[in-house]
Amino acid sequence: MENLETKLLMTFSTNFGKKVSLFVTDPRQDLTEAEIKAAMDIIVEKNIFAPGGEDLKTPVEAKLVQTETTEYDLVVA
Repeated sequence: MENLETKLLMTFSTNFGKKVSLFVTDPRQDLTEAEIKAAMDIIVEKNIFAPGGEDLKTPVEAKLVQTETTEYDLVVA
């Protein structure tokens, strides 16, 4: 059985220069670049994530990632 999963991967830099990625599973199909940028700006502005105690400082990039997974039933009769 095959399964296709789509994720929105958003990468930020922290106040110490590290890169941190956040992802959203199954984003809307009609999501625009402007909406993604606005959401990333709000995440930074509201300071709602601080991975490892470091504040997110700047949006770096965003991309849609699709992963196709094929599962096998290994039960042998």
